[in-house]
Amino acid sequence: MSKQAFIVELLKHEVRPAIGCTEPVAIALATAYATKALGEEPEELLVYLSKGIYKNAMDVGIPGTDKTGLDVAAALGAALKDPGRELELLGDITDKTREKADEYLSRIPIDVKVSDKESNVLVEVYAKGKNHQAHALIEGRHDRLTELSLDGESFPLPEMESSKQAFSEEEYKEFYSSSIDELVTTIEAIPFEELQFLLDGLMMNKEVAKQGMDKPYGLGVGHSTHKNIEEGFISSDLSNLAYMLTAAASDVRMSGERISVMSSSGSGNNGLTAILPLAALQEIKDLDDDTIVRALAMSHVITSYVKYYIGRLSNLCGCSIAASIGSGSAIAWALGGKDKVAPTINNIIANQAGVICDGAKPGCALKLGTAAMTAVQAALLTLQGTELEDHNGLTDPLPERSIQNLATLSSYGMGKVDLTIIDIMKNRKNG
Repeated sequence: MSKQAFIVELLKHEVRPAIGCTEPVAIALATAYATKALGEEPEELLVYLSKGIYKNAMDVGIPGTDKTGLDVAAALGAALKDPGRELELLGDITDKTREKADEYLSRIPIDVKVSDKESNVLVEVYAKGKNHQAHALIEGRHDRLTELSLDGESFPLPEMESSKQAFSEEEYKEFYSSSIDELVTTIEAIPFEELQFLLDGLMMNKEVAKQGMDKPYGLGVGHSTHKNIEEGFISSDLSNLAYMLTAAASDVRMSGERISVMSSSGSGNNGLTAILPLAALQEIKDLDDDTIVRALAMSHVITSYVKYYIGRLSNLCGCSIAASIGSGSAIAWALGGKDKVAPTINNIIANQAGVICDGAKPGCALKLGTAAMTAVQAALLTLQGTELEDHNGLTDPLPERSIQNLATLSSYGMGKVDLTIIDIMKNRKNG
């Protein structure tokens, strides 16, 4: 497969709509698979989660409800029993679903634990009924079902694109060993028509941002920023527009509104941060569709590149690190060309390398706004000649090595961060 074809397929696989935070969605989805296979009323649910899933699903709003909680997500999946809509599963919640989920929460044990398996993304559900036990495992991606069984016997996996691995591990490894310059050059040559679908995500996320600007969802970060611009306290420049749009969309999403956003690399918030700074750029500078589509492709691909190294779920904030690098690189390319991408990456890493992920929650809007603003500022600084030419802390003259240094920081230097955050959150929940 050519590198062009690989990128197009990667984008189709990684840039997908999602309703609600993808971590509680993944819990609900795995539980829906298990309870559907069970074929009878569950009398007990046992759920094992990777550290990142556990942390990110604890505090975030769940679409169609006024609740948060790991057990709530599992109960909703058991009540829905239909995984057909995959990452948009929680868009199907009705009064009847809520009532059924509330019944499960009050009637059956729902035990949620941190898995001891070393997997970055993992949701494992055992659904026990009166006569049977079903098992479902989602691993590697938030919607990738890898195992399904009933009473220990393998159950046929449903024919869903998400359950299939887009490429082999060897193909992924070869692709992500490419230089950033190679990837940008390849995207520049892909026919416009093959990337045009990315405009749908731009329009989708802009609509969500408008909703958050008009009304104070969650913390109301985007709404308050909008008011500050209207009242003349801050200007409507590129940095503030990127901050406002990205934070506003996150306000809506993290509050649990039942609305689709276009995700990137398995994360709706990554999708907002990868896309909306480019929407801000469109408002400031007249860009043709060809330029904006290629910029979107670069943002998503470079976001994916960084997440390949630091992990799909990381103790580092994926929006502050991966998606900010993606959108900042794309802005630098759109305004200054290919040579401005690498220094922009290093500017962002030098600025935001230590931002941790302490779970999905309404306060993510603050981090997303800052990530979007940093993406813009890093690109604009690069255009004016601010570049890190020597070794600077984690950054290396080669951006690929800087990204690999982030991975080393995350995997070795910060190995206990997630468990520490989970302990803090559990102790808080326990009073």
